[in-house]
Parts: sequence; structure tokens; C-alpha cells
Amino acid sequence: MREPKLEERNIPGMMNRNARFAEVEHAEHIGKTLMRILTYFAHEKFIVIAMLLIVVFGTLCGIYAPSLQSTAIDIIAGEADGNFARTLCFMVAVYLLYGIGQLLQGLLSAKLSQRLVKRMREELFGKIIDLPIRYLDSHSHGDVMSRMTNDIENISTTVSQSLPSLFSGVLTVIGTVAIMFWYCWQLALLSLLTVVLTVLATKILSNRVRKFSRKRQVLLGQLNGTVEEMISGYRTVVAYNHQDEITDDFCTTSDSLTKAGIRTDIFSGVMGPIMNCIGNIGFVIIAAFGGYFSVNGLISVGVISAFIVYAKQFSRPINEIAQIYGQLQTAIAGAERVFTVLDEANEDMTGEELTIHKKADVTFRNVQFSYTPGRPVLHDFTLTVPSGKKVALVGSTGSGKTTVVNLLMRYYDIDSGDIMIGDQNIADVSRDSLRKKVAIVLQDTVLFSDTIRSNLKYANENVTEEELAKAVEMSRCSEMLDALPEGYDTKLTASGANISQGQRQLLAIARAFVADPEILILDEATSNVDTRTEKAIQDAMQKVMQNRTSIVIAHRLSTIRDADMIVVMDGGRIAECGNHEELLLQKGRYYDLYMTQYAGFAT
Repeated sequence: MREPKLEERNIPGMMNRNARFAEVEHAEHIGKTLMRILTYFAHEKFIVIAMLLIVVFGTLCGIYAPSLQSTAIDIIAGEADGNFARTLCFMVAVYLLYGIGQLLQGLLSAKLSQRLVKRMREELFGKIIDLPIRYLDSHSHGDVMSRMTNDIENISTTVSQSLPSLFSGVLTVIGTVAIMFWYCWQLALLSLLTVVLTVLATKILSNRVRKFSRKRQVLLGQLNGTVEEMISGYRTVVAYNHQDEITDDFCTTSDSLTKAGIRTDIFSGVMGPIMNCIGNIGFVIIAAFGGYFSVNGLISVGVISAFIVYAKQFSRPINEIAQIYGQLQTAIAGAERVFTVLDEANEDMTGEELTIHKKADVTFRNVQFSYTPGRPVLHDFTLTVPSGKKVALVGSTGSGKTTVVNLLMRYYDIDSGDIMIGDQNIADVSRDSLRKKVAIVLQDTVLFSDTIRSNLKYANENVTEEELAKAVEMSRCSEMLDALPEGYDTKLTASGANISQGQRQLLAIARAFVADPEILILDEATSNVDTRTEKAIQDAMQKVMQNRTSIVIAHRLSTIRDADMIVVMDGGRIAECGNHEELLLQKGRYYDLYMTQYAGFAT
């Protein structure tokens, strides 16, 4: 809604592609972010406690079951006394309970993650709704959407999968090591030699995977950006015969992505076989030394069997914890990005109620404003819009016309000066009451994926059918609605993509009529309609703007010839001011603009 500088304008798919697809690896304040995440867990403490108890119970079952297997084998070998059938049934029951524990753990962790993410997503969406316009204008929309989708999804995945596995893995490692040392500390120490190999292999391979994975994410963003540009600008690509160039660009990026993907998959793929090889080495150590200890009477055959199972149980969590560490880093970094938005200051909605009387002029008094400090857009701007009059703002692109509207709507606050409506300074007025009294129609039409009726009533939910029909008639939408099979109940898709741009503009004008505002702002409102429709809308707007304070921004001078006052802006200042005839007689900037449009003079 503001007038972006040339260097700030985003080209689709170019400036935002990395923001949408780049992978965030590390958080800056891990401890602080973790503590804040725990506050979300506090709201679901019963689920957390139940899940932790089930994890502990399941882990104990998993650790205890191999010892029963050891006892059963020793009973068969005659090295231990006991009832084999009872031991076997008991072992089956323990494994069954272990499986049930795993199932319940998965169900509870899924429920916990969704409840946490639901709360976080609702807070984030509520925050985005309350953010100032300045924040959304100065931040990539793709980046903001990425925090709502990718970052929160990473948190969800971590809570539902990684955290239970991490907690269970730590308990399994501690319990397994303890029971191995209890059975035979000599064989336990020999078995732990493979841990060194596991840690080294995991570290080396994880670094390679992370390196090429990060590169793949960046290249994937570039590739998607190229495709997005090609689709959105396909007519331009074809018009200038750039099909070959854009194909070469796509193939070059695709080749690099393929190489990075192959390397990532190779290092990811070899991790499993290498870990299996290390595990098999551990089995050989247990079998060889376990047999030696068994022959010398240190341990039984059943203990060797238990050690093999425990060695497998021990190595699996080690591998999982190594992989989970990266997921936790990504999730914490995502949470930090979400919290960064949540910590932004809301738009200030406080203030007194705006009361507009019949003679409430709109006055700009010595207004100074800059989007970027040190680069003013408006310089000592002073203007009075008389109550009930139509004032037009004209000028070249970047002269500050739309900025004037942005300041009147309090999308931005001025640096200095005053903006008055009647005897009230809008700085003291609540934004809510101000915007209820002002309706605006922008050049870039925004319609929502809903019915036409809902879009029209967006400005005033309490409007009657008669008032709605009157607004449609005045904005010349009747013919369009009659041609649609479902009329008012026609569902608009993708911001109104199933109707023409001109029809969308007509609906936006009708929506402003439905609002029945005290102040009406039209920012290039008829720029996307044909000349005949534009004339019809102008006739309708004359009735709507009668005795209503109106500010019109236009490049087509034909739309504002009848304005009570025309303000010519240049470089954030008022260059000329007067009605159409007066400005033509002055033969200044307005005269040049007018003759350029109607006499073909060069600028």
C-alpha cells in the first residue's frame, strides 16, 4: 500500500526465493528459546506426564526383556533352574507391553505436538493480524509465510517424533549400559569400543550430509524461483523469445541440484551400512570374547545372547540421538524465528473515538514523513481537503500521492506535523474508529476466496439486501452479476481469478459503496476498467461523492477534471493547486501532464 522505492520492489521468485526455501540450521539463543518452548509444554502438562511415564515404562520393558531371554536360554542349556514355559510366557508378555507402550507413546506424542502447534499457530496468526503495516511492508511475505508453515511444521515433527525418541534413547542407553556392567563388566567394556567408531562415523558423515543438504536447499529455492518466474511471466518470456535462455538457466540449476542431491543421498545412504558394519564388529567381539569368558566360567551362554541384544539396543539410540540433534537444532531455530515475530510490537489501536461533523475538514499541516530514516518522502506537506469536497492528487510516480493516503489511514505515523479531521488530531484517534469512517479502493484489488456477497459485505456486515443492491447498481455491477450463474453466491477463487481484473475492480468499488463512509479514498480505482465502464462508474461516483469528503488519486486526468481542487505533487511537495481550468491557464506541471495525455506532447 505504500510507494516502495525502486530498490525495495520485489521481483517474484527472485528476492524471496531463498527466504522461502533456505534451511535454518542454528538458533542464536538456544537456552532462552528452549525455556520459552517449555512454557507451551506447561499448558499440556497432563499429556506430557502421561507420555513420559509411558516412555519410562516402555523403556524398562525393552531393557528387561533380553534378560528373560538370557534366563530362558540358560534353562534350556541346563545352566539355570526355573520353569521354561513360565519364563517364555513372561517374556512374551513383557514384549507385548513394550509394543503397547510404543503405540501409546506415538499416539500421545502426536496429540501433544498438534496441540502445541495449534496454540503456537493461533498465536502467530493473531500476531500477524495485529502487526503494523510497516512490518509487513519491510519483510518478505514469503519469509513470514515460511514461519507460519515450515518453521511450525518442523516444531511439530520434532515434538511428535524426535523428543520421545530422544528421551527414550537416553534412558535406553543408561539402562542398557548399567545392566551390561551388572552381567559382566569386562565384556561390557569391550562392547563399548564400538561406540567410539559409531561416534566418529556419525560425526564425519553428518557433516557431509549437512553440507550438501544445505546446498541442495538453496539450489531447490533457486529452481523453484525460476519456475515461479517462468509461469507468472510466461507471456513476457514468449514475447521476447527467451524460451531457450530460461531453459538453459533451469537446466544449469537443475544439474547443480542433481549433483548436490546425489552427494547428499550417497552420504545419507552409506550411513546405514557403515553403522551395520560397526554393529556387526560389535557382535563379533561379543561372540569371541563372550565364548572365551563362557568357557572360563565367567558368564553363561544366555548372557552372551543377552549381550548381543543389548549391543543392538545400545547402538540404535546412539545413531538416533546423532540424527535427532540436527532435527532439534532446526526446530529450535524455527521456534526462535516464530518467537521473533511474536515479540514484535502490535499496532497501537488505542485512542479516542473519531467524531466527524458536517464541517469536518481534513487538514495536513507541516507533515514530514520518511519510510526510511534520513530519506523523507513528504516535505513540510500542508493541504486542506474541505468537508464534502472532492480533491484529486496527481503527479508522477513516486511523488508521494499514495503516501498521503497511507498517512491519513494511519498505516504509518508521521515523523512530524499534524493531520486533523475537524478539530481532532488523528494521532489521538484510535485506528479502529478512524478506519470505520474511511473507505478506500486501491489500484491493486484484493478479494477473498468467498462468495461475491461475502466480499461485498466485508465492509459492512449489517448491510441490508436493499442497500447491497443499491451499491451494486451504483457501481455498475448489476450486469456482471446477472451474467453469472449463481449471481451474488458465485464463489470467487484465488482472490477472484475466475473473473476479469476489471470485474474485480468493480466489486471493490461496490464494496466501498456498501461501507457508506464519511471519507472516501479512490487510489487509481478505475485504472483496470474500460473507458465505457469508467464513464459509467464516474457518473455513479458523482452521486456517491456528493456532499462527501473525497480524495482521488489518478493518472488518467479525465477522471478528475470535475474535482473541486486538483493538487499536483512533485517530490513530496505541492507544486500546483487549483481546479482544472485554473491549472491549465497556469501552463505549469498540470498543463504538461494534460497535454501529454491528450495532445501527444513528449514529456
